[in-house]
Amino acid sequence: MYFIAIWGSNYLSDCGAKRWGFGGLPIGSEHMPMPFKEAVRAAWKAVDRGLSALDIVVEGCSACEELRCDGTVGPGGSPDENGETTIDAMVMDGTTMEVGAVAVMRYVKDDIKAAQLVIKHTEHTLLVGEKASEFSIAMGLLGPMNLSSTDSMDKWMKWRENSCQPNFCKNVFPIKACGPYSPISAASGLRDDPKGLHLGEANCGVGDPLRTMSLGSVPVRPHNHDTISMTAIDKEGHIAVGTSTNGATVKIPGWVMGQLQDLQRMLMMKSELVVQLGMVTS
Repeated sequence: MYFIAIWGSNYLSDCGAKRWGFGGLPIGSEHMPMPFKEAVRAAWKAVDRGLSALDIVVEGCSACEELRCDGTVGPGGSPDENGETTIDAMVMDGTTMEVGAVAVMRYVKDDIKAAQLVIKHTEHTLLVGEKASEFSIAMGLLGPMNLSSTDSMDKWMKWRENSCQPNFCKNVFPIKACGPYSPISAASGLRDDPKGLHLGEANCGVGDPLRTMSLGSVPVRPHNHDTISMTAIDKEGHIAVGTSTNGATVKIPGWVMGQLQDLQRMLMMKSELVVQLGMVTS
């Protein structure tokens, strides 16, 4: 018996199993954008090759990264406030309970493979930033390379032209339209001013100096905030999960996507899925 499921923030597909005769794509995949379908096809090809559950997940997510699913997975999408694209990924082997992850990784495009390398070649769980990039390159992945694209830079420039609105800041006061920002004191309702700047609102680019930037929060849409999360059960009954993303558009530099929540959700479903599969196939 084989099992593959794929999640995105904007859709959830059901499972598909060759034993059930569903062939190449899960039920419900007609609602899935084409690049995500190709990710599932890549995962099924890995099944045909007899790969492990962990390798199946890596193959599927890698295809999504290569195709830049919705512009929110892989390189070339979702610039941060500085205009740079960084990527995050995590995998977990359900048999050994080992976890590997990279976050805010620069200069290397194969983030799900980098996460798997953390399991294979370290006793750690998470590597971040440029050190994650250095490790990945040392382990054989291609790099360094620029992860930005014409599309990502166009998004960033348009956002800058709109006074960096909307954004992910809250309870702050902009010194200029695009920052830097000073915190607003929750207790007093006034700006904290540790440097003694005491800037008036004419210098800050907002009509109400006590307005918090959370009023301009970023709307969540399919092409600015998504990810791929995949679960696989191989012929031995072993389970693995993985997720990959380039995060949210104009995120604050250093932010890491909610991978832990995604994986926790999938792992909590593990027992229920196995029970359901056993009931259906018995």
